[in-house]
Amino acid sequence: MTPQIALVTGATQGLGLALVEGLAQRLSPADTVYLTGRDAGRVTQAVEAMPAGGAEIRGEVLDVADPQASARLARRLRERHGGIDFVIGNAVMRVGPDDDPREIVGEYAEVNNFGTTRLLRAFAPLLRDGGRFLVVASSFGTLNHLAPALHGRFTGLSSLDEVDEQVAAWRDAVADGSARGGDWPGFVNIPSKIGQVAAVRTLAADRRADDLARGILLAAVCPGMMNTPTSALWWDVRDAPSPAQAADELLDLVFRPVDPAHYGELVRHGEVLPWSPVPAG
Repeated sequence: MTPQIALVTGATQGLGLALVEGLAQRLSPADTVYLTGRDAGRVTQAVEAMPAGGAEIRGEVLDVADPQASARLARRLRERHGGIDFVIGNAVMRVGPDDDPREIVGEYAEVNNFGTTRLLRAFAPLLRDGGRFLVVASSFGTLNHLAPALHGRFTGLSSLDEVDEQVAAWRDAVADGSARGGDWPGFVNIPSKIGQVAAVRTLAADRRADDLARGILLAAVCPGMMNTPTSALWWDVRDAPSPAQAADELLDLVFRPVDPAHYGELVRHGEVLPWSPVPAG
């Protein structure tokens, strides 16, 4: 049997770190899990701190904000392994209540949104039969959280380039202040997450028939509220699950048979979150 290969981005702490550990424990010693992050020192420390047993864990530096980094790493892994079985896009720039959206939106979109589309472009073509590609988003990533006048910006898109164009237009409106006088929400996380889910939906529309025939799942996932220092800046998370608990649920989705209803959708706790508002009545 061909050894299985997995990759997790944003994996030096929190949910990403827990996903790497969980993948390694569920896979065999012949398999490999790549733990990636943008800081070489933190990547090395995270790998060294992993418990023994299960798959081999290898560190790789991957800054998803670098326009060429995902493609470079994809080429290296294709040369080493021929393909990949599991990809979980978890890299995220965190934002706090005191951050000025105009100052951080450029880097925020670069990591969370353009980083996601670069990862999709680079690694989706490498998925082997039975593969999984999950993008960690949130329940904010649906049109329910966006003014109806803006829904058309993220629906019916035909390419990841078009998704990037819409995200760039939002980013620029936040940066120059014009978003404040329009319909865009003030919380930058909402349009960003909608852009991530739109990217998954757009790519999935082209790949659906072939992927399902090959047993591949491409989906966005919502891990739900977690007890992390960043979440605690916004909400009371004392009773929320730990990253390890949230990771375990996401990994159940990775390892169980593909549900076609999940393909191309945003999935939380095993259920699809509707992309568009559900009509009343």
